[in-house]
Amino acid sequence: MSKRGNGEGSIYEHKRGGKKVGYRGSYTVYTVAGPKRRYVSGKTREEVRRELAKKMADRDGGLIVDDKNMTLGEYLDRWLSDCVRGTVRDSTFSRDSYLVANHVKPSLGRIKLRNLSALHLQGLYRERQDCETAKLSASTVQKIHHVLHKALSQAVKWDLLPRNPADAVKAPVPLPKEMHPLSATEAHSLLEASEEDRLGAFYVLALHTGMRSGELLGLKWPDVDLEGRTLRVRRTLTRTENGKKLALGEPKTKKSRRTVRLTPRAVGALRSHRAQQAQEKLKFGSLYEDQDLVFAGEAGNLINPSNLRQRSFAPLLERAGLPRITFHDLRHTCASLLFQRNVHPKLVQELLGHESVAITLDTYSHMLPGMGGEAADAIGEALG
Repeated sequence: MSKRGNGEGSIYEHKRGGKKVGYRGSYTVYTVAGPKRRYVSGKTREEVRRELAKKMADRDGGLIVDDKNMTLGEYLDRWLSDCVRGTVRDSTFSRDSYLVANHVKPSLGRIKLRNLSALHLQGLYRERQDCETAKLSASTVQKIHHVLHKALSQAVKWDLLPRNPADAVKAPVPLPKEMHPLSATEAHSLLEASEEDRLGAFYVLALHTGMRSGELLGLKWPDVDLEGRTLRVRRTLTRTENGKKLALGEPKTKKSRRTVRLTPRAVGALRSHRAQQAQEKLKFGSLYEDQDLVFAGEAGNLINPSNLRQRSFAPLLERAGLPRITFHDLRHTCASLLFQRNVHPKLVQELLGHESVAITLDTYSHMLPGMGGEAADAIGEALG
């Protein structure tokens, strides 16, 4: 073996079949998968030395586009583990992992990351929307695009890609979800039908505060001040492990952490509910799983939102003679009733826990008084 030149790294004669065919050089690079050995070849020592110096300079300058065989699936697994886990809510991580595992990797997982193109991504989105057996909504496909765009942006920062192919892809735009808020009369009917329900207080709070179902199911008694007529939203019920396990986690946004003022009816409903819960604790004794939850199963366990909708909310709507609506429509009902009474949008935003008043206005602008003929009448009066 020839002597290695000073500062050349490792250069040696390259033989094939016992015959010298040139020179080879080796160097170490540090990739997202750990340190790896890379090689360059040439006919002369000088040629290899120059190529080796260039590669080592690129390495030292941070240009480490060397994971030539890394697939998109392998990269996404590494990205989720190293960049996403622990930086977002558990429910968000679970959702992103589910989308990658069930919708991205089966179609594009084996494609080499460096060969991924905008055409691949556009084809994936079209396929997911047109699939006969597992058709996805535009909203879900848009979430897939959002996850891929973030992941590939990181790949660009890590110098694994020269550009982000997701930048050139048009993701589907979901249609706004139609709202079905109840009228004041219908809301009264729902509350009357819920009076004998074990979770009657749950529906009183939903309509009186506009809280999300996860916020209600994550509420604990230490967060409730019945004397001061307030409660604090500090956590929410989420799903982890690809949506299979229920857990308590952080609220949706910073603004979701808020203090909510309670109406006298809400306070009364909570007092009755607490007395009923005390009876359930006596009934189950040591088997009661006391987590200080305001709304829990009869044995103190977390309530599954899907079971709540099917076994409690749907029958309640039927007893009240109301159309089938989503639980989230109770939140819309609260907002609608407030706007009908000219409550300022800023106050509605703070009650609902929206990140900004702009979100409140974008969501409920059609409910605001003065958005139609009233505005024209007002300007007419102002200008004579």
